[in-house]
Amino acid sequence: MPTLSSLRFKNRLYYVLLAAGGLVALAGLYAVHLMEHHGHIITGMNNQIVWGVPHVFAIFLIVAASGVLNVASIGSVFGKAIYKARAPLASLLSIAMLAGGLSVLMLDLGRPDRIIVAATNYNPTSMFAWNIVLYSGMFSLVFVYLWTMMEQRMNRWTKPVGFAVFAWRFILTTGTGLIFAFLTARQAYGSALLPPMFIVLSFAWGLAVFHVVQTVIYAWNEKTLDPAILQRKKNLLGVFVIGSLYMVATYHLTNLYFAHQAGFERFILLEGGVYPRLFWWGYVLFGSLLPLLLIFSPGLEKTKYVMAASLLVILGSFALLYVFIIGGQAYPLNIFPGYQVSSSFGDGQIATYHPSLYEFLLGFGGLAIAFIITTVSVRVLNFMPQDKPYISD
Repeated sequence: MPTLSSLRFKNRLYYVLLAAGGLVALAGLYAVHLMEHHGHIITGMNNQIVWGVPHVFAIFLIVAASGVLNVASIGSVFGKAIYKARAPLASLLSIAMLAGGLSVLMLDLGRPDRIIVAATNYNPTSMFAWNIVLYSGMFSLVFVYLWTMMEQRMNRWTKPVGFAVFAWRFILTTGTGLIFAFLTARQAYGSALLPPMFIVLSFAWGLAVFHVVQTVIYAWNEKTLDPAILQRKKNLLGVFVIGSLYMVATYHLTNLYFAHQAGFERFILLEGGVYPRLFWWGYVLFGSLLPLLLIFSPGLEKTKYVMAASLLVILGSFALLYVFIIGGQAYPLNIFPGYQVSSSFGDGQIATYHPSLYEFLLGFGGLAIAFIITTVSVRVLNFMPQDKPYISD
């Protein structure tokens, strides 16, 4: 039973954390103001690399926002009780991360006010235009989904709305993958494997985020997660990490099969400087293999090891996205196979990119927005998973 002094300490700590999140979000807005005032010349982006570090944060948040709903879907759609108890928290995290990711995305593109033009002059041939429908649809469906779960008289609608959310998040993540798959002006993209790869990646990233948030909430409330539930969820995370590794390996092996992609793969995997280092050390070793070791090694079933594995998966996801998004733009498009291309504009040259402080501030600002939404909502409403005695099924 928590004492009065511990409750007062937690109350003060809550407001300190909320203030810290607010300061980070304000720092991100200040970075946006500077980039709007001076132009993107103050960032590391250029005519070759137009999507920088903020897009790494944005894509992670959007993909993880879809993946975290997997926890809710397993409960509502497939009837698994331990996941059903976590569906409200998973839905909240989805809304929070989607809001943070879209904030970064809009503020990084420049002229965010022109979203009104995109919304009122719809271009059905543009994947970006379709994403306006997909993102707004996801927000609406998840809000309704939360309503059906938290309002007792609406509980009968939870399963059909859960099915709708289940289908919509697959469509949304497919749309995110198609942004790159339809972009043939870069060697890294233009692959039909990208939509399913992003779907599988979302499973691992979303569940890793959920593990971290759930662990913090349980520790804050001085509660312990049932070891059987922890065991089941950590094994599921391990399966998703293996699936992610498989999809990423298949993507690169498919590229290696085509002769015109050999140069790009050599650049990304061997000769590209920071990009192969981030891929092999950041994603493969520390972001995948080490988490799998923590998940499946006997005797490492404690919460702290699952927490460490989840954090490593999240860090590995940033490494992979940096390599995929920025490394994919850095390598020049092979317009004329077998010929060397050069011009004063930099054609045929590997682009350089050094991210600026402003880009990191904007990216962390998106994380802060997701943090604030989650923190306030968990404080105001009851998102603590209510577990019944667990019986293995």
